[in-house]
Amino acid sequence: MAEPIRIMGICGSYGLDSANGHMIDLVKSECNKLGAEVVIWDNKRNPLPFVGEDGCWDHPNVKLFKDMANSVDSFILSSPEYHGTMSGVMKNSIDWLSFDQTSGKIFGLISTLGGQPNSTTLNHMRTSVRWMHGWAIPEQLVMANIKSTFNEEGEIIDNALNERLVKFAESLCSNSIKLRR
Repeated sequence: MAEPIRIMGICGSYGLDSANGHMIDLVKSECNKLGAEVVIWDNKRNPLPFVGEDGCWDHPNVKLFKDMANSVDSFILSSPEYHGTMSGVMKNSIDWLSFDQTSGKIFGLISTLGGQPNSTTLNHMRTSVRWMHGWAIPEQLVMANIKSTFNEEGEIIDNALNERLVKFAESLCSNSIKLRR
């Protein structure tokens, strides 16, 4: 029997207690039901230095991040949209990934917004994934009006949106199995 696929969640907010961290948790739950293991990078506990900062290449958190990325079959990227693009936290996290960690691997993309839905952040993340020789699944999640997306239990209120999350997780897992190295 093959080992379960392993997925790394990368949150574009510092804290996993954010809407983006919550989205990764929801996807993680669905992926776990499908037999996948999901690990999540905690930028609050292990902040990454800015790429190019003095001493950054030898920073212990960079080694931990790269080790985690090396150990997975695929990635979940969940970023808030700031000024029409992904957050600086997400961009810096992506910048720490190299072809060694990403070539031929699957990526699932999620964007959260305070207002109206659009796909600009997803498109920017998709461009980065393509440059890293990764494969973004066609299913994507845009969570607009994020403050009114969840009920008090943290569940997505809109049934259609919840169904999209389930299909997102199914696609992430099935495509990860297909492209597993």
